[in-house]
Amino acid sequence: MADVVERVRIDRWLWAVRLFKTRTQAVHACKSGHVRIEDERVKPSRSAQVGEVIHIEKETSSHIVRVKALLEKRVGAKLVSDFLEDLTPPELIGQKTQTLAQALLKRDRGTGRPTKKERRDIDSLLEESEVSSGN
Repeated sequence: MADVVERVRIDRWLWAVRLFKTRTQAVHACKSGHVRIEDERVKPSRSAQVGEVIHIEKETSSHIVRVKALLEKRVGAKLVSDFLEDLTPPELIGQKTQTLAQALLKRDRGTGRPTKKERRDIDSLLEESEVSSGN
């Protein structure tokens, strides 16, 4: 099992439990106000505590998690459930993805065909929606 510690920075914990791909992204989310504890924005240097409920807003999704244990080093995906409890309501899971998909799929008349990058974005969103709906 991973090394459990007594104190850890919130940005480091968010990265360690795989909510962000890089620690830099976790720091940026904290500084931008996308990470909240008890409806208060948190700084990246704030210490995480066991039992706290964290609200995370990403571009394509929202998450609500409870801290079960603290750790500093990144763990494998199978071990994440030992360190956090996902409290995200089911209706919130696909909500942001649908909004983003609608924005990508809506094209103004006369703008032409989607670019290769836009097409890839559309395809990835459609794949995500199929996975989340269980098809």
